[in-house]
Parts: sequence; structure tokens; C-alpha cells
Amino acid sequence: MKKPSDEQEGGYGVGDLLGLGSQSVRKNYYPALQDRIEELEQERNRYKWLFENALHGIFQANLRGGFLACNPAMARICGYESTDDLKAGVIRLREQLFSSAADFDKLRQELLDSGSLSARESQLRKRDGKPVHVAITMLRRPDLGPEVVEAFVADITERVQAREKLVRLNAELEHRVEERTEALQNANVGLRYQIEEREKVEHELMVAMEAAREANRSKDKYLAAASHDLLQPLNAARLMISALQDSPLPAQESRMVHQVHRALEGAEDLLADLLDISKLDQQAMKPDLVYTDLAALAVGLGEEFEAVAANVGLSFRVRVLPAMIRTDQRMLARIIRNLLSNAFRYTRSGGVLLALRGRGNRLRIEVWDTGVGIAEDKLREIFTEFHQLLPQGTGGRQGVGLGLAIVERMVRVLGYDIDVSSRPDRGSRFAVTIPLAEPLAVTYSPAGAQPVAFTDGFGGARVMVIDNEPAVLESMQLLLERWGCAVTTAPDETQALQAVAGLDAPLAVILADYHLDNERTGCEAIYGLRRHLGRDIPAAIITADRSDDTRQFLKAQYLQILNKPVKPNRLRALLNSLLGSASNSGTGD
Repeated sequence: MKKPSDEQEGGYGVGDLLGLGSQSVRKNYYPALQDRIEELEQERNRYKWLFENALHGIFQANLRGGFLACNPAMARICGYESTDDLKAGVIRLREQLFSSAADFDKLRQELLDSGSLSARESQLRKRDGKPVHVAITMLRRPDLGPEVVEAFVADITERVQAREKLVRLNAELEHRVEERTEALQNANVGLRYQIEEREKVEHELMVAMEAAREANRSKDKYLAAASHDLLQPLNAARLMISALQDSPLPAQESRMVHQVHRALEGAEDLLADLLDISKLDQQAMKPDLVYTDLAALAVGLGEEFEAVAANVGLSFRVRVLPAMIRTDQRMLARIIRNLLSNAFRYTRSGGVLLALRGRGNRLRIEVWDTGVGIAEDKLREIFTEFHQLLPQGTGGRQGVGLGLAIVERMVRVLGYDIDVSSRPDRGSRFAVTIPLAEPLAVTYSPAGAQPVAFTDGFGGARVMVIDNEPAVLESMQLLLERWGCAVTTAPDETQALQAVAGLDAPLAVILADYHLDNERTGCEAIYGLRRHLGRDIPAAIITADRSDDTRQFLKAQYLQILNKPVKPNRLRALLNSLLGSASNSGTGD
């Protein structure tokens, strides 16, 4: 390939070489040939323009020498200012143009063998010695010489750099993946260790929880057994003291009996409170909701505390409204009883009021007193365990500070609200609010259905007392006889059946302990007496067992329950209820 130019070597154009120069007269005789020559000139000029303005390098060279022709793009790729500089600077392609002689030899051999190669990547040496990445397409021209070639050269430096960068990025990515994989493996090892440690801790925790539950069960059993064993002698002593209180005694002895009575009462309350607070803390006390005549409950509690009010010289009033609610009767009675006990404990003069008030869809049970009162900043503290309003020795019967804590927990279990307002030295008002799902239900009791009240005495009513503790039998007999009852005692069902055979009056009431000897129960004794006598004798169970299972069982048997230690006012209220129900139903022989 010769470099196109407007003038050829020797100053001859295409027409001159054909003998058609401007001086030749023969050109006028060949007009078609002249047109063809002009077309060839135009084509030559077009290729010349493409050759000089091509973006890729184009050259013709001898593989054993240097360049024969090249375009400006080739000069730029190699870092030369012009094609003449490139041809003058590179006279040996192998040593001066290619960065690697081995690469040149490989390309040369392939051209000699196959005659061409396409887009082969290689490196050329620029004028400043720096390499430039190129893609070369070569065609061998044996017609021009044994090792003459024509080539197209594309600068692929940016592509190679991008590829190298991609390779680096892939390598970095693989390295990061390896690092992350290693970190993940280490994290998995750590996680497995943590899981193993957690499983170990959970196992230890389960063992500890089971040990705690077993300890709680053991504690419950211990409390139940201890309370039963402690409450039995306390019960006997309390009944004996109550009988002595009803007896005419000298002033000094009467005062001593009263002090012993207060000491026993404090011990009984402490035991009962400890049992209840333990069950509440363990969430073992579940409400047993039944429809309850709240007015009758309040009146019954009022009767219990009439004697308390009389002993301390306080006035006591009960204001009720007829209402039927669905509640746990035992827990609600304990709440009201603790509030009344607290009111009497801290009231030295004046009185106490128990009132039921309706407020739309709510019912309020209020206990008012004229006691010492409570400072406003102490109102929430009074519901904590072992908190007392007054320090020991300031007067009044002291408790251990569990009564209001039990109230607060029982109120929460039942889903009620309690609030207190108080003024120091003026008194306090505790209010339990019971939300009602329906409007307040009002009940009316006919006059003839009211229980008979035995205020002066029980008129010789025949009472059977069954208990396996001789001391309890003796104290119960002594107290009941002081109240005007005819008392027959027996330690079990067999002796009770023998005792009723010789009675000269019909049996009116049966009071039986729940746990008797030889794994027998007071329920069995009551049923045996009823079968033997052929009638449904009013009966109640007196027991130190305060478990929910026992209470549910006795409730299912339709038997009233009185917990030991027996308080005389509750026992009197129970007898009133039993004898009154017998009178209203016409039971008798």
C-alpha cells in the first residue's frame, strides 16, 4: 500500500501513466475512459480521507523492517506527533514497536502460517517507552512482498484497565467474601457456644425453678401442717378464754383474761394473715365467683363486730342496701373484715361505719372511722407488707401490718378498685368499688324468711360437736354451755352415733372438725348422723384447713365453713344462722 497523495512519484497522475496527460491528443478520443479516471480519482480521495481521519491506527509494514505507510491515528497511538516521525523513529517493528519480542515472533509465525489474524491483543511500545494495550487485526500481502502486512490497530487501554479493575474488584470481593465467611464461621462458633451456654443456663434455670416450686410445695405443706398443728391448741385456748370472759371474775383476773384474749387474738390473726399472704404471693388463690347477697354478708359481718365495738366502747353502724352481686364470697368477706379490724384497731373514740352505696353501674363498700387518720404522703405505704400506721406502744391493739396488704391483693385478684382518703386526727374512709356489668340487682326478702336471732341465749338447743382434739371438745362445750346450749361431744362418727342414742332432746346442730382420726372426715360423720336420725340436720365444718380444694369440696356439699381458730363472735353468728334456718324450715321432732 502506497500513501495516497495528490501527486505521485515523478509527478505523474493516473492519466499520465495511461498516456492520457494534458499534452496527449489521444485523450479527446476516449471520453468514457476519462470519466472512469475521474471516478477513480474521487474514490481515491475518499479512501485518502478515511485513511487520514480514521479513529483506529492503520499501517502497512514489512515484518523484517519498519513502516511502509501509516495514518495519523497510528502515530497518536504510539505517541508520535506525525506519521513521518513514527516512520523515522521505528525502523524495526520487532525491537522498537512491540513491547515483547516473543509476542511479535508469535504473531509473525501465525501470519506466515495462516495469512491473517483478527483482534489479537498485544502491547506496543510508545515513544516514551510506556506500553499501550492494543487489539491488532493483520492481513499478509504476499503480492507486495514475502512479509508485507497491512494492519488495523485499536487502542484498548481503557478496556484493559477496566478489565484489570474488574479483576481486582473480583479479587477484593472474593477476599471480602472469604473474610465475611470466616467471620460468619467464627460468629457461628460463638453463636453455638452461646446457644450451648443458654441451653445450659435454661436447664439450670428449669432445675432451679423446679427446686423453687418444690420448695414452695414443701413450704405450703409445712405451712398447712404447721398452721393446723398451731391452730388446734390456739383454738382450744381461745374458746376457753372466751368462756372465762363470760364468767364473773374478780377485776384483776378479768383484766388478765382480757390480756390473754388479746394475745391469742393477735397470734390467730398473724397465722391467718401469713397463710393468706403466702397464697396470694404465689397466685394460688383463685376467685370462686358465685351470686352473693351483699346485704346479708354485710349484716353478718356487722354482727361479728358488735362485740368488738362493745368491748372498746365505740359506736358501730351498718347501712346496707339490698343487692345481689357475683363475687368470691370468702375473699370479699375477708376484705371487709380486714377493713373493719383496721378501723377498730386505730380508733380510740367515736365510732365506725360500714356502708353500701350504689353509684350507677358501680357499688361501693365503704368503711369509715374516727381514728388517728393517715398523712397524705403515707396513703400508698399502708398497703405494703408489715406496715403499721402507729409504732408499737402507742396504744390500741397492734397487728403485724399484713391486713391491708391482703386487702389490696385480694381486691386486685377480684378485679375491683380500692381507694382511701384520710385526715390526721380526724379519721379515714376506705372504699372498695365493684364494677357491675348489669344495673344493681335488688332483692327483697319476705319478713317470714328472716333468720331467727338468738340474742340472750340459745335456749337449750342441742348441739353435737365432733373433734378429735379433747382440748377443743372441752373448750367448745364450755363456751357453748355458757351460751345456753345443750352440748354433746364425740371424737368421731362412731361415738357420735352412740351419743345421740341416749339423747332426751332432738339434735339441732352439728359442728364437726374436717380432719378426724383414721383419715375420716367431719363430712362423713355429718352424713352418718343424718342417715341415722333420718333428717337433714343443719351442720357446719370447723377446720384449720384453708386450702382452696377443701373449700371447694365443702361448698359442693352445701356445708357452711368456719376456719380455726374459732372466734366467738363468728361462732355465735354461725349458730344463729344454723338454728335460724332450722326454725324457718320447721325442722324438729
